[in-house]
Amino acid sequence: MASKKTALCLLADGAEEMEAVITVDILRRAEVNVTVSSITDKECVKCSRDVKICADAKISDVADKKYDVVILPGGVGWKLLAESSKVGEILKAHEKDGKIIAAICAAPCVLKAHDIAKGKKITSYPSVKKNVEGDYNYIEDEIVVTDGNLITSKGPATAYAFGLAIAEKLVGKEKAKSVADGMLYKDYK
Repeated sequence: MASKKTALCLLADGAEEMEAVITVDILRRAEVNVTVSSITDKECVKCSRDVKICADAKISDVADKKYDVVILPGGVGWKLLAESSKVGEILKAHEKDGKIIAAICAAPCVLKAHDIAKGKKITSYPSVKKNVEGDYNYIEDEIVVTDGNLITSKGPATAYAFGLAIAEKLVGKEKAKSVADGMLYKDYK
């Protein structure tokens, strides 16, 4: 039997909670083993709308582990992700090993800050387009953009499509479709 796929969702204070929770929920429904990690040594993260999420781990617990995908939610927490040298180390190690990196909303700015996936196709929240378009091939008219092992998306309303794109890459289209159907999400193709 194949081992379960793994995901790491990195959370900073100010993270967009919908992007984090919806993505994590979809992946867990797809039977992916997801670890939600605070990027500090705090157990709980205060998100952008004052929702508190208690992490499964602290960054010190996950920094040396490898996952099949690293997920970066957006929101104003992207700035803390961009400033964290530990986040940079995790992303660089995963990129080097050909693992999937997924960023939504403003989180593609984190990719730029840590020199990840330069030149690849991406999308983002419209207001941060100017921060990333020179270093990437910016795609305006798609809500989720996949380029090799990089998956990016636009924002909170696209979190379902984003989570399903990650699930499809990890566990296949059939399993992702089953998750979409179970949630009554009709836009999954």
